[in-house]
Amino acid sequence: MENLLQNLLSAEALAKNFDESRPSFNAQEALDEAHRCLYCYDAPCIKACPTGINIPSFIKKIASGNLKGSATTIMEANPVGASCSRVCPTEELCEGACVLNHVTKPIMIGDLQRFATDWSIKNEKVLFKAGEKNGKKIAIVGSGPAGLSSARELGLLGYDVTIFESKAEAGGLDTHGIVPFRLPKDISLWEVKQVADLGVKIHTNTEVGKDVSAADLMSDYDAVILAAGMSKVPMLGIEGEELSGIYDAIDLVEEAKNERYTTAFIGKRVAVIGAGNTAIDGATTAVRLGAENVKILYRRTEAEMSAYDFEYEFAKQEGVEFRWLVAPKRLIGDENGRIRQMECVRMKLQSAGSDGRARPVQIEGSEFLMDVDIVVKAIGQTRHQQLIDAFGLEHHGGVVKVDSETFLTSHPKVYAAGDVVFGKGIGEAMVVTAAQQGKETAYAVHQQLKETETAHV
Repeated sequence: MENLLQNLLSAEALAKNFDESRPSFNAQEALDEAHRCLYCYDAPCIKACPTGINIPSFIKKIASGNLKGSATTIMEANPVGASCSRVCPTEELCEGACVLNHVTKPIMIGDLQRFATDWSIKNEKVLFKAGEKNGKKIAIVGSGPAGLSSARELGLLGYDVTIFESKAEAGGLDTHGIVPFRLPKDISLWEVKQVADLGVKIHTNTEVGKDVSAADLMSDYDAVILAAGMSKVPMLGIEGEELSGIYDAIDLVEEAKNERYTTAFIGKRVAVIGAGNTAIDGATTAVRLGAENVKILYRRTEAEMSAYDFEYEFAKQEGVEFRWLVAPKRLIGDENGRIRQMECVRMKLQSAGSDGRARPVQIEGSEFLMDVDIVVKAIGQTRHQQLIDAFGLEHHGGVVKVDSETFLTSHPKVYAAGDVVFGKGIGEAMVVTAAQQGKETAYAVHQQLKETETAHV
């Protein structure tokens, strides 16, 4: 009983570590920052935003006190604009393009975007109204940034839209896969509500291929959009993976997102395998779960890591250590079947392979032991192969083949957007690019159905 109470108290204490790490602007800070903007004609920040938000316009609305108008301008262009205000690599996109970079510091566009959308969330504003119904039905598989954006645009255009989501809550990556101290769940759920308020039906706990068939969707709806994202982190493929103490980074983050804080990391030595954004999230989650030491191991160098620069800097500030050109070779357990050490090998880079990335190869005789208690896998994610096959779609290793302009797959009624069409070996698709793909796919569906209807008149 004493140990149970201690664990409960520890879990309660850990919860505080997952509060949002950085506060939003207050009203005066937002006003001061908005007044710094030059409201450029033909603004480069707009061109740098994948969703084309009219940034000078939304900032000017903040300066004039029109916060609902500001939030509407943001969300009109980016249906997941509240989430993106927190997770976009703004220093590489809009802020990186700001003309003030040449004379002073750029406008803090992401913070202003967050201020306007936070105001709308706090004041429970409904920003959009559904278009007049046109009698057409669209099914969307997946409710992440791409699926949600498609649904929002189609709802505005008057379509009867139904989303099929396998998880208990909609929102995909934003709801389940990004650490809560960067993106609290209630932010993405507000974006889901904005879409649901358009009359979009969202069936959660509904797995296509199990609870509803792909064939039924293709026959019952005028078009289907596949936006199912990615699946689980694969096995490391090394000896000792049957030992206890191995975690999937995606699952670890999702547990924290759902306020289930394990005490298993307290005082432990953790090794995270991989160096993408998911690896950073897994490592910083481990830190906040009370790990004594957290190391990220990557078989390439810092130059090849796919994590955003701001994620990398954040991890270092959290105390995460990085070991470059190192790969795990086998896991060694104790008498209780728990990990106690990891044998690693040093790597070197050779000329680029077919994907354009430098190829890591082992250095013979460079093996060494590292004391670890927990290993977190973050070496990419598998594809929804079974789902893709259920629709009978052409693909390359789980990357669905689509027309580059219309996002139409090899099936005349099925479109695809987001991670399912994002190529391998070049990092992870950004939330904002997935949102834009979702919008463009919705417009393509609309155009195709209009042309089909005209042809039958």
